[in-house]
This record gives sequence, C-alpha cells and structure tokens, in this order.
Amino acid sequence: MLFDKRAESYPSVVVVTGASAGVGRAVARRFAQRKVKLGLIARGEAGLSKAAEEVRAAGGEALAIPVDVSDPDAVRAAADRFETELGPIDCWVNNAFTSVFAPFQEVTPAEFRRVTEVTYLGYVNGTRVALERMVPRRWGTIVQVGSALAYRGIPLQTAYCGAKHAIQGFTEALRCEMIHDRTNVNVTMVQLPAVNTPQFDWVLSRLPRRAQPVPPIYQPEVAADAIVFAADHPQRREFWVGWSTALSILGNRLVPRLMDFYLARTGYGSQQTDAPRDPDRPSNLWRPVDGPDGDVHGAHGSFDDRSRQAGPQVWLSKHRGSVVGATMSAAGGVAALANRLRGR
Repeated sequence: MLFDKRAESYPSVVVVTGASAGVGRAVARRFAQRKVKLGLIARGEAGLSKAAEEVRAAGGEALAIPVDVSDPDAVRAAADRFETELGPIDCWVNNAFTSVFAPFQEVTPAEFRRVTEVTYLGYVNGTRVALERMVPRRWGTIVQVGSALAYRGIPLQTAYCGAKHAIQGFTEALRCEMIHDRTNVNVTMVQLPAVNTPQFDWVLSRLPRRAQPVPPIYQPEVAADAIVFAADHPQRREFWVGWSTALSILGNRLVPRLMDFYLARTGYGSQQTDAPRDPDRPSNLWRPVDGPDGDVHGAHGSFDDRSRQAGPQVWLSKHRGSVVGATMSAAGGVAALANRLRGR
C-alpha cells in the first residue's frame, strides 16, 4: 500500500473483534498498555464486560458492544457508535471465529455454514465497514488474524481451515484492488500457530477425546504481541508467528503430498488429549457460553503448563528486514574477501 505520514504514529482508536476471550482478549490488553481507545466486539456480554474492565484498569478507554460479526448491519452499527463515542478508527483487528472439531461427514450443513459465516464472512463484514471509513480519510490499518491453517489444512477442522483459506484469498485479492486504487489504507495478515486459548473448552466437538492445540503451543500474549507489531508496521504484507507456522507453510509449498500423508497419520492423535470428551460441555457455535449462567473465560486456555512464550522465530519475523540486510552484507563481505585472497 502507499504510505501515509500519519501511519508513522501508533493507532489511537482500535477495534478488536472476538475480544471477549483468547487472542482477542490478549490483544485488547496489549493495546490498553498504550492508553488507547478500544472498541471491543464479541457475542458474550460477560466476557466483553471483563475485557473492558481490564482495558480501563490498564489506563485505556473501552467501549464494548455485543455483536455477532456474521451480521453486517450489526457490525456497521457498532462501527458508527465507536466513531461517534471514541473517534475515527485507526486500526481494525479481525479476530472473531468459531469452529467444529469433527470429521467432515459428521459436520452438518448448518454447522458448516455457521462456521463460514462467522469465521470468514465476519472478516469480510469487518473489513468492509472499516474501509468505508478509512478509504475516504486515506489512512488506517486492517489486521487480519490468520493461521498456519490458512495455507495448510488439517483433518478434523474442515470448516475452520476452509474459512481461513478463504480469508487468505480474500485478503490477497483485496490488497491488489487497494494498490490499484491507491487507497493509502494498509491491510496486513498475521499467521498464528497453535495458541493456548479457551476455544478448546467451548468449540463444538464430536471427537472421542478432549480437543487440544497441535503442539508446540504458544501463549496468547505471543500472538497479541505479533498482532500489535503488525498494526505498527502495516506495510509488511504478512507475519508468521512460530517455527511451526513457518514449517507448515513452507512444507506445504515444497512437499504438499508428503504433508497430506503425515497429517493423515498424526493429525487425529495430536489434536486430542488422553482425557475423554465431556458430552455435556456447552459450545459457542450458535450462542456465547459466557452468558449469565456460563463461565467467563479469559485469554488463556487450559494448557498453561505446556505453552511457551516467544522464541527466536518471532524475533526474526519482526526484524526480517534487518536480518536479511545483515545476511546480505555478511555475504558480500565474504565474497569480497574471497576475491582478494584469490587475487593474492
């Protein structure tokens, strides 16, 4: 995208979808440390209320609006209210999703449609209302929270993988249009690894055992830090978080057939713990589970003891330009030294 001088400063009004728990909750906390104004969107009112309290405790300003992102009119109405009460939106973070853990033939058409409407069309709706406001002003940033599964599908998550692939294709097509139109608005995408969030406690599952993230598992603060970094550096097309994300994307480019067989062999067991699934556990596919009679989930899931903080790959992803420059300089120096030695 074209670079606007105003984009050099950090965003001051940020909208985060899926802000009631998990990565969205961690992103809201991270932005709140800068004392920004935050518009928070999710379906669960109890979780939104807690997220808003955390933002205010950190010194930020929060306006929480319960919205189902699959409803474009509701998303647009929320954006209007954010701009009226908080000011012009600088950054919009699309993060809300839902899913189903089950083999494809055990997912009903209605369930598949619901995952698609929330996880994919929710991003489309958020992007549309953000652009409606940002394009006339010729500034702003949209951050699409993606996944390694946007490139490499895995078994037992056909609806979610399909939606993430759709977001990737949609964002690439949109980016081309924005460059053509010289909108001066930035759109970037952050591809995440497995993250320790409450989704594994509330996503609809028909697996025989309890669902889990595919190891290695990262804490949601790692994802949040990368998303905020992307908002600060929106000229970067994409960010990969974690070695597992990089290896999944590159492996699928190089040896996709081998990846098919590997995931067919390991993908079922790696997504389940040894504990049996609780058949009476509520799910959030059709309605939030953090209502008056449900639990209020935070950023973290149930896998703290197995989750890691940022590693070297995250640092390398953030400083890719410097690393490439240093590597090229070093290579040039070695080549020059070799030429001098050959001359002697």
